[in-house]
Amino acid sequence: MNELKGKIAAITGAASGIGMASTEAMIAAGATVVLVDRDEKALKAACERLGEQAIPLALDLLDARACAELLDRVLSKVGQLDIFHANAGTYIGGDLADANLDAIDRMLNLNVNVVIKNVRTVIPHMIERGTGDIVVTSSVAGHAPVPWEPVYSPSKWAMHCFVQTMRRQLLKSGIRVGSVSPGPVISALLADWPEENLRKAKEAGALIEPKEVADAIMFMLTRPHNVTIRDIVVLPSAFDI
Repeated sequence: MNELKGKIAAITGAASGIGMASTEAMIAAGATVVLVDRDEKALKAACERLGEQAIPLALDLLDARACAELLDRVLSKVGQLDIFHANAGTYIGGDLADANLDAIDRMLNLNVNVVIKNVRTVIPHMIERGTGDIVVTSSVAGHAPVPWEPVYSPSKWAMHCFVQTMRRQLLKSGIRVGSVSPGPVISALLADWPEENLRKAKEAGALIEPKEVADAIMFMLTRPHNVTIRDIVVLPSAFDI
């Protein structure tokens, strides 16, 4: 029940979806969580509901200056950082010929550049303390080239590579690094799915809830520290890819 008691976590994209489910699971396990999100209204509502173990941090990670301040702003609210869950991301699906160029830039910046910069920002603190956990929300699309996700899928392939390189770099520093790779999750990220694909997935039961992803994250975080779950894929049983 209190497997994470005394731990302090920061979760990006924490105001909804997988980030919120991860927040709820960590708080239930005794952690204090800094919820990082650009949606101030949603953050306020979430923290009022979750209580004193939930600490809001309104931050637009696509603002380069704000992104660089992530660790400093987290540490201004709490004394340390034990767990960093790089979860914020966005989605583009459908034919590449129909994709908006600005949306492509925004998605690649958030899904790739921001994650790399956030991890770069937090690891000196973890290295100095000689301990820490970093979890990146990836996707099953990072393991298979999904034909209706020609922008999103490459962004997650990049994250799969990044996680495995950082896992090796940080191993001797006492820091575990892993990724959770969900199949389709019922969340706002599916808003850009082709309507026909979304309809078929719902009818077939080929979607999972954010809580089921959070359960996998908790499994990763609660292993003995000499055990690293380097990547865990969480699929709805009816999803075929």
